[in-house]
Amino acid sequence: MANQIKTAENGVNVAALLGAREALAKTPEAARFKWRATSEWVNGTHSRSNVDGFFGLGGEQKHRQSYQFDMDHPEVFASEDNGATPVEMVLVGLAGCLTAGIAAVAQHRAIQLRSVKATLEAGMDLQGILGMDPAVRNGFDGIKVHYDIDADASAEDIEALVAQSQKRSAVFDVIANPTDVTVTTSKM
Repeated sequence: MANQIKTAENGVNVAALLGAREALAKTPEAARFKWRATSEWVNGTHSRSNVDGFFGLGGEQKHRQSYQFDMDHPEVFASEDNGATPVEMVLVGLAGCLTAGIAAVAQHRAIQLRSVKATLEAGMDLQGILGMDPAVRNGFDGIKVHYDIDADASAEDIEALVAQSQKRSAVFDVIANPTDVTVTTSKM
């Protein structure tokens, strides 16, 4: 029996990704991107954020459409619950980035995925946010990510997929490592 070439179809165009990587290696300045979001207060703790365009490949780029995200706090915080909380959106971003990486790495390694489900959980003590205890951090005390993956691969290969996704995840890096944040204001 002749050796069969193993292929997978997970919906990721790996050839295009590898081509982009090769092109960017020749023009590294084109690899410098600036991502943007705008946010406007609606009422109470409700805000609406939009994502339209970004800078990359040496020029302005547009998404196929504008994306809108409503954020609020739940009723248990005496709010209207008009959207996910901002901290939940952080978890959504992490899940999306890691999951995209898993699909891309699986495609590149010819591993057929049948299902990928992430469950994320992060603890937070509100005493910090509410100013009750200055020693309590305002943010998460840790994030746990668990994947249930059904694929044509061994448990070791699946663990390697997740590890490679984590290694290359921009959102994982933003969360796990200090990032300079500058906040400015202007009066309208």
